[in-house]
Amino acid sequence: MTLTLTPLFEAILILAGLTASGTDIWWRRIPNSLCAATFAFGLAYAWHLGGLSELGSHLLHALIALVIGMGLFALGGIGGGDAKFYAAVAAWFGLKLGMLLFATVSLSGLVLLVIWFTARRLAGKPFRQNGKSAGLPYGVAIAAGGLIVLLWQ
Repeated sequence: MTLTLTPLFEAILILAGLTASGTDIWWRRIPNSLCAATFAFGLAYAWHLGGLSELGSHLLHALIALVIGMGLFALGGIGGGDAKFYAAVAAWFGLKLGMLLFATVSLSGLVLLVIWFTARRLAGKPFRQNGKSAGLPYGVAIAAGGLIVLLWQ
């Protein structure tokens, strides 16, 4: 009988996604400690899946995601916590799943955008407060996209 840790790792990613979603919805931030832990467990999962070669693929995916995410942050497109959490979630998937993660996060973000702004409109809340955007909790879309890819593979 072979013991596999895959279900435990999957539960960790789901818990990280739920936690990031909750903190992003309530406080509009995703803690650095959560991003770091998600990243570390993602790399441990990669090692579990296939050793050094799998680890390299997951790490490269995370680094590319971080560079792109920080570029979007610099342009004001997403928050810094969103960029770091996206890179941490990317660490859970090899480079070959990079475009799938990007697509699922993007589509989840579009669905979230429609729901979020519809809910704000129905509640009579403005889209901007004090000259700033009301703040879409994009951590929810990142978590949803990661979960979709996790279930896909």
